[in-house]
Amino acid sequence: MTDTTFAPARPVPVPIGELLPWAVFAGLILALAIYFISAEEGAIALFNGMYVHEFVHDGRHLLGFPCH
Repeated sequence: MTDTTFAPARPVPVPIGELLPWAVFAGLILALAIYFISAEEGAIALFNGMYVHEFVHDGRHLLGFPCH
């Protein structure tokens, strides 16, 4: 049996240039989710019908958005 020792792991800095595109992508997804949860209600809907409204209905109430 061999005895192996490992050096402690060191944190590697992440350059901002690599992190920024992912942060922008996450921000766009978050903004889209907030739109569908808060404003998609039928009068100003992007989609016909109430399918999206019914899909996010419980999330609206959980986050404090009134809808009826």
